[in-house]
Amino acid sequence: MKNIFCTLFLLTLTASLLFAQNFASETEAFRKNYRDEFLHTSNSPLKKDDLRYLQFFEPDSNYKVVAKFERKRGQSFEMPTYSGVNKTYVRYGVLKFRVNGRRQTLNVYRSLSLQSVAKYKDYLFIPFKDKTNGQISYGGGRYIDLKTTDLKNNTYVLDFNKAYNPYCAYSDGYNCPIPPAANHLSVEINAGEKKFGKEHEAASLK
Repeated sequence: MKNIFCTLFLLTLTASLLFAQNFASETEAFRKNYRDEFLHTSNSPLKKDDLRYLQFFEPDSNYKVVAKFERKRGQSFEMPTYSGVNKTYVRYGVLKFRVNGRRQTLNVYRSLSLQSVAKYKDYLFIPFKDKTNGQISYGGGRYIDLKTTDLKNNTYVLDFNKAYNPYCAYSDGYNCPIPPAANHLSVEINAGEKKFGKEHEAASLK
């Protein structure tokens, strides 16, 4: 009997280690692609030498949660940006989930301008703030992108390890949407991208 328990323990431990390794690899692959995009985007705020200043939390599977999705389409509205220019969005639905043992909700938005472009017609957008903003992460909040096809059976795998900074975290002159009050989380999200390591942020966002 003792040998059986030891075997089960070793199998469980091995499975846990493999899961952690696979999750870390998946997260790093996402971040590599994220870095590469800065070098291939025409209006990128960063050059190759700037990429070393990108900082991230360690991959943490506790911040990858299954969220319940409820379709709740709202009226179109103007979402302010940090440059003062408004962008038109519509609420596409709501995500309900638990993180750090607490219930949270996030609105999912759709850009009306992007919806009219065939390449981006399925794109959705989650701007959010949390209790790390201005301390460990960028003061202006962070974003998560997804597609309508990612919402399956009224659920969505919400991975905060893929949260990224808006361009305004690196340079002025960009129209970065300000996360609406409804998307201000009451917990710390110690996952995803941290504050940019090179001085830039305006004092009001620190």
